[in-house]
Amino acid sequence: MARHLYRLGRLAFRRKKSFVGAWLLLLVVLGGLAGAFSRSADAQLTIPGVESVTATELLQERFPTGGAGGATARIVVAAPAGEQVTDPEAKGQVESVLAKAAQADQIVAVSDPYAASAVSRDGRVAYATVTYGVQADAITDAAREQLLAAAEPARDAGLQVEFGGEATQAVPEQGATEAIGVLVALVVLAVTFGSMLAAGLPLLTALIGVAVGSAGVFALSAVVDLTSTAPTLGLMIGLAVGIDYALFIAVRHKQQLADGMSPEESAGRAVGTAGSAVVFAGATVMIALAGLAVVGIPFLTTMGLVAAAMVGVAVLVALTLVPALLGAAGTRFNRWPVPGLRGRQARLTANEGFGTRWARGITRRPLPVLLASVIGLGVVAVPALDLRLGMGDEGGLAAETTQRKAYDLLSEGFGPGFNGPLTVVVDATSADDPQGAAAQTVQTLKGLPGVVTVTDGVFNEDGTTAIVTVVPQGGPSEASTNDLVEAIRDERPALEQATGAELYVTGNTAVGIDVSAKLLGALPVFLAVVVGLALLLLAIAFRSVLVPLKATLGFLLSLASTFGALVAVFQWGWLADLIGVQQTGPILSFLPILLIGLLFGLAMDYEVFLVSRMREDHVHGASPDESVIGGFRHGARVVTAAALIMASVFAGFVFGHDATIKSIGFALAFGVAVDAFVVRMTIVPAVMALLGTRAWWLPRWLDRLLPNVDIEGASLERHDAREALEKDDPRDEELVLR
Repeated sequence: MARHLYRLGRLAFRRKKSFVGAWLLLLVVLGGLAGAFSRSADAQLTIPGVESVTATELLQERFPTGGAGGATARIVVAAPAGEQVTDPEAKGQVESVLAKAAQADQIVAVSDPYAASAVSRDGRVAYATVTYGVQADAITDAAREQLLAAAEPARDAGLQVEFGGEATQAVPEQGATEAIGVLVALVVLAVTFGSMLAAGLPLLTALIGVAVGSAGVFALSAVVDLTSTAPTLGLMIGLAVGIDYALFIAVRHKQQLADGMSPEESAGRAVGTAGSAVVFAGATVMIALAGLAVVGIPFLTTMGLVAAAMVGVAVLVALTLVPALLGAAGTRFNRWPVPGLRGRQARLTANEGFGTRWARGITRRPLPVLLASVIGLGVVAVPALDLRLGMGDEGGLAAETTQRKAYDLLSEGFGPGFNGPLTVVVDATSADDPQGAAAQTVQTLKGLPGVVTVTDGVFNEDGTTAIVTVVPQGGPSEASTNDLVEAIRDERPALEQATGAELYVTGNTAVGIDVSAKLLGALPVFLAVVVGLALLLLAIAFRSVLVPLKATLGFLLSLASTFGALVAVFQWGWLADLIGVQQTGPILSFLPILLIGLLFGLAMDYEVFLVSRMREDHVHGASPDESVIGGFRHGARVVTAAALIMASVFAGFVFGHDATIKSIGFALAFGVAVDAFVVRMTIVPAVMALLGTRAWWLPRWLDRLLPNVDIEGASLERHDAREALEKDDPRDEELVLR
């Protein structure tokens, strides 16, 4: 592989205009397709086959003209302090809002809050339910804007009008906070290279790769349903790995130029050596993300494939566009030096760096370092024992959004359970007395703990199916609501036997509970797949049994500590105000599985880049301790820079408004930092020092079975040796010995 990549790097260097032009043309074409055919990324987070989704499909069948099963929204109106929405003037304004909303496209019904007793006890807050004839992902932007515009006259008259519900959800936009990570990345790159030209190259190529990948994703949205999180997740991952992969190649190029190698040869060597590690690391990330399809959950599969595609683009950019731009820079790669850093660069070249001193200190006392690191990560992981999963609700949105304002008004006027009503479907098709079956169900539900109100059954036209609404005491994400859903389902066998009807529990809250349970059940399977994948891929890369085992156990430590930090911040509320967490609650149900796939791939990046240099020194005859120190001498600086950049990019998303993206960004930033600086930079050298030469043990039968991927570029050295012998080069003896 190294030889082929070497040739590709040299070709891109020589034909730089063609390669750069090809990438820019691809960007224009995909951008045009995205602009012409892209759709809103607002697919719902549901799972076919679970009870709540099956019940929704049943409602669509039994209530074809009533919009049952279609998307819903709420119009929430609040009068100023000291006034009521039942006052004649306010009531006229409310009715005007409802009449105008009923004329919006795709809406089939708007309830009357006065007729439906949907006015709070103090008379200050009222709400109306808006029912659409289509699912939320089929609502057009024009229809959504028409609904929101209905509020303007009433707002001008002094009423507060807010909107909530799935039908009003908007696709999150990237704000200025995300640019923080890019700025930090530029600073780290400038310090690493000491040159603004060299620092700008990885950032430029990463941005081009992200633009190409994002355009491709939005172009595919014409035929693939995307959740609102998927494009942002792809942007987050693509930007982070894009900078890192370009950085690995550019740093190797800088080192080789300093050793006197010609720019073209250096570009080829950088792609052949560091590029081999990029291919292996990128493939590992892509396989882990694509492995989310194993879980069998459509929206999670889509998110994984989008992120995997962005990583694939980043790998291609690193192997082709980066050497092309190195060709454009030529001998001016170190142009535009950063003021004040020239002396630092010279000292780094001449003196022993911090990474070398760090590794040397660890190899002197590996056991105490290992114990301290493992115990420290164990302490951080303790909160994970209290991990609760759930789906996000509008209470977690930014305080300035209309959805959050509507949520707060409903909680204030009617209680927190009003934001998460449960829908009980009574399918009385085979019952002798459908009306009696619904009445008995209502009576039983009223006696359950945690219930505020239960409405009488609303039947369809043929009187075979009824809808019963249950309002719980707790909010949608509270444990008491989950307990109530389980209690209703526990009562189901007795009710079905007594009435002859079938019962289902659905509604957004129940869907969230079912999705969380499904994901929790899939978690062990996916973790086993990822761990097995880690052992196999690392055994191929390092031709060792113990190194993959050590790497996998380290990954599990990183994962446990990240879960612990997530629970402490987003569930317990520690430091929540610092990062703008509006409301604590369960961890997003799909985050653990997503985090396993993402963190595994990213953790393996640093494992590959550090340990591959250790293996290279070991193969060349260095002692175990010296091979560890040598690996750090060459790799610690670039891995430190890469980890800082990746963590900063992810951290930039923590300060955005979207609660889902905030938690993903925090988890990835924390996970990458812990894995890079504690596991890979501390635990790995300690374990390698303790294992000594046994770290590289591999049974002969397994050695014959495993392919040789040559991520160290050893084939390039053998090729050099043959050429030197053929030319009677004075380096013959040295090259042959190597």
